[in-house]
Amino acid sequence: VVMDADLAAATKTGVFKKKFPERFFDCGIAEGNMMSVAAGIATTGKIPFVSTFAIFAAGVANVAIAGALKATWKLLYAAGVCDFQALNAMFFPTQSIGFMLAGVGILLMICKKKNSQSLAAAAVPPVFSGTFVFVGLMVAGLGMMDAVLCILAAKLKKPWLIAIFVFSFVCSLCMGYLSSKDFAQASMNWIAEGVNVVGQGTLLVGAYLLHKNGLADLDLGGKKA
Repeated sequence: VVMDADLAAATKTGVFKKKFPERFFDCGIAEGNMMSVAAGIATTGKIPFVSTFAIFAAGVANVAIAGALKATWKLLYAAGVCDFQALNAMFFPTQSIGFMLAGVGILLMICKKKNSQSLAAAAVPPVFSGTFVFVGLMVAGLGMMDAVLCILAAKLKKPWLIAIFVFSFVCSLCMGYLSSKDFAQASMNWIAEGVNVVGQGTLLVGAYLLHKNGLADLDLGGKKA
């Protein structure tokens, strides 16, 4: 049997539905419920195939983990067990280091030669009480990611894609600047969110166009992108 989450046209399971309507189940926009139904059907001896976008399927696990963490947080808070002020202060440094390591990782991905030894992990920078170092890490990491995308666009001979990624990076810098302003005013929230949506949307569109213009067939030193 085949199960889908209201994506039969996009995932092409509609083809199966036309031929075997009695063996097709549309669970609606509820991936978590679909997985549970599939598990139940499997206990009857049938073999269920669940179909949805990968990000939605993975999101089911994210929702479950988030729910468990939220419940744990409430219990710990009620018991007075944990120092939540310290945890809250860790968020920005952790996010910044993540941006930096993501940038390093994607840069090493295109620099690594075929049949070469695996590249070593990066050292984690020390934690400072100020925010300047973490802003720097985020800018550097994001800059490396955009730089790699620009390099790939240049290899594909698509200079207009480079302009898209540069624009996206500038929007991210503007968002960083706006985040330091007074968000008590509703207008600042609208402006900041607008810049954020434009920046991330441009990055997404640029990555999509990079793929459509032959990224998968690009030869990077003896290996495919």
